[in-house]
Amino acid sequence: MKSDNDGILFGNGDELPSNHSGNPHLDDVIALGRRRFLSGGAALGALAFLGCSVPGIASAAKPANRPPFKTRTRLPFDAIAGNRADVITVPAGFNSLSFIPWGTPITGRYPEFREDAGNTARDQAEQVGMHHDGMHFFPIDAQRGAGKSSNHGLLVLNHEYVDQAMLHPRGATVVAGRRVNAEEVRKEINAHGVSVVEVRRDNRGQWNVQPSMRNRRVTGATPMRIEGPARGHDLMKTRYSPSGTTTRGTLNNCANGFTPWGTYLTCEENWAGYFATNETQTPRHLSRYGVRGTGRYGWETVAGDEFERFDATPKGASAVNDYRNEPNTFGWIVEIDPFNPDSTPIKHTALGRFAHEGIVFAPVKPGRQLVCYSGDDAQNEYIYKYVSRDKYHNQAGGGRLLGEGTLYVARFNADGSGDWLALDINDPQFRDACAAAGVSFANQGEVLINTRLAADIVGATRMDRPEWGAVNPDNGDVYFTLTNNSGRTSSDAANPRSPNPYGHIVRWKESGGYNATRFNWDIYLLAGPQADSRGANGQPLDASNICASPDGLWFDAEGRLWIQTDMSGSQLNAGPFGNNQMLVSDPRTGETKRFLVGPRGCEVTGITATPDFRTLFVNIQHPGEGSTPDSYTSNWPRGGNSRPRSATVIITRDDGQALL
Repeated sequence: MKSDNDGILFGNGDELPSNHSGNPHLDDVIALGRRRFLSGGAALGALAFLGCSVPGIASAAKPANRPPFKTRTRLPFDAIAGNRADVITVPAGFNSLSFIPWGTPITGRYPEFREDAGNTARDQAEQVGMHHDGMHFFPIDAQRGAGKSSNHGLLVLNHEYVDQAMLHPRGATVVAGRRVNAEEVRKEINAHGVSVVEVRRDNRGQWNVQPSMRNRRVTGATPMRIEGPARGHDLMKTRYSPSGTTTRGTLNNCANGFTPWGTYLTCEENWAGYFATNETQTPRHLSRYGVRGTGRYGWETVAGDEFERFDATPKGASAVNDYRNEPNTFGWIVEIDPFNPDSTPIKHTALGRFAHEGIVFAPVKPGRQLVCYSGDDAQNEYIYKYVSRDKYHNQAGGGRLLGEGTLYVARFNADGSGDWLALDINDPQFRDACAAAGVSFANQGEVLINTRLAADIVGATRMDRPEWGAVNPDNGDVYFTLTNNSGRTSSDAANPRSPNPYGHIVRWKESGGYNATRFNWDIYLLAGPQADSRGANGQPLDASNICASPDGLWFDAEGRLWIQTDMSGSQLNAGPFGNNQMLVSDPRTGETKRFLVGPRGCEVTGITATPDFRTLFVNIQHPGEGSTPDSYTSNWPRGGNSRPRSATVIITRDDGQALL
């Protein structure tokens, strides 16, 4: 999830493109020929989906093995209109309430939020972090699995980045291009990470934060353990951890996931920009991820070990004397036990190192391998799948299943088929591809530290910023958002956008089980204005559902797909779309409706629900983006002249029943 953030001093958070491989782009794949819709194996062409004349394409896909249709509509609400109001808009019959905004006290001394942003770094470490993102509700009885409680649980949420202009009373203090106030930088580090908040619904249906020992902040400075094939690798050794087995903090936590055994997974997305290096010949494990020049916030310019770690320039006799390898300890998926505030978070290196947007699990069954998917959210990057070595057994095994397995990367073929390509040093095809490319890796740890390079070598398909994934509970199809790609340079009749400003949603079905190495794919939705779009029903989008830059993605238990958008810049401020929004789409019928519109300048992101589906939690990130200390472009959620603050929104029905 990236946006143009004028409040960031040293540049916005977008990762600069670093994929210079000659691998095919998905655009080129679509243009090469026909592909198959996933519905019952019916052969339909790519040209037809994008608007050329093939009979029957206008009807909605009807995947095989669907449960029977319900007699009532599965989207029983009137679509709301797009708008640019500075409020949350939901359909008639629903209501919304802001909850746990940035700065809400949750632990320690419970310091109250100061409207002038005058809270200290220590305060921030005891308050909800800034810029809410991915999120999950753990029922209080979910310590070892799904849980059933809908009135009491742990709300765990990511905090992606910070807006210095809003975090501090007058923005960041900079003198001659250097950060000079260590307290400010420490506060910024503490505003990152994850919040664990115990919440309870009272007899009136109101949700409240509980003063609980389970409440916790995991920040950019929290000690972490490194596990998996890269643990102890020479490229993971630093002055802080000469053994290469620990690191400090998690950063740029975007989307998320949760495990079958009741733990939370937070994903490090645009971490590379936090680091700087002055090396003239940047090594591949830095250059392929875009580590260069000055850090995003200039943290490395402050004296002291806690800040110097953001400078990856070699300064000592070896890696254990400096922080040349510190960036290698980021770009991973981090596991947090929300029920144990004393537990040490774990960075799982078997899942690969890249700009993880999120992680989504295939349906889990005892006696079968664990399978999960993750996208690399940068222009022209890839989609990955991980298959555990061992089998899952009744919520047992825990993180071990995430520590030993095979990482694959996707190749999308022109005929609608796809291949999962193993990034495994013991795989003969991978070794042959490395030999052909003239690239060598010493061991599997080095392969995973250089995941992007390994994916380049095997010929993965470059995608338009892969973001969130979701698995349809009706039939197991896997969906991924491809938010947009301003760097696209080719177009034709089958894929007319060059560049792709609006994005789309791709889906696939595995061929013979989730651990298969083949799949079949199609495009579910082509976002954009009415004149340049294609809905899930095969028709152009209309006033009830036009959207752009699809990002957040989530299936509810009834198989309805919730889609969240992350427009920025001129796309957000002008044109037909209005503010960022959330839509609901029914893959059974192709019907798609707009359900929520956020306040000015925000991104709508992060979604989870209670088991009874009476409460939906949605995150609103960076309302009033671009605000300055002297001029706010939004005053959400408190209104008046208040400082804009990211917050969670609680959505319920007026009648107290299940939402849909």
